[in-house]
Amino acid sequence: MAYDTELADRIRECLATRSGVTEKAMFGGLAFLVHGHMAVAASGQGGLLLRCDPARTETLVARPNAGRFVMRGREMDGWLRVDAAAVATDEELAEWVGEGVAYVESLPPK
Repeated sequence: MAYDTELADRIRECLATRSGVTEKAMFGGLAFLVHGHMAVAASGQGGLLLRCDPARTETLVARPNAGRFVMRGREMDGWLRVDAAAVATDEELAEWVGEGVAYVESLPPK
């Protein structure tokens, strides 16, 4: 499945005023990097792939339609899969994108 281009456009709008944003095809979707770190992606499996503070993973996966990203059979702290239903409104999307951006902005630039 190709990533949702409408969702990618909505993410782009959320990030329009941020500096240091680049886009890159990654993980079967379109990733949005901030100062070289992936913050969020329009996933090729639908919804978002989101980077977050690993310490916030438990809190965030308690929300409806969010779960840990699984890579090679292993659940990853600090990486979430967020279903499309959780980002149906612009406010919901902005909140999730904000989580990803806040975390990667705490990291040193690449």
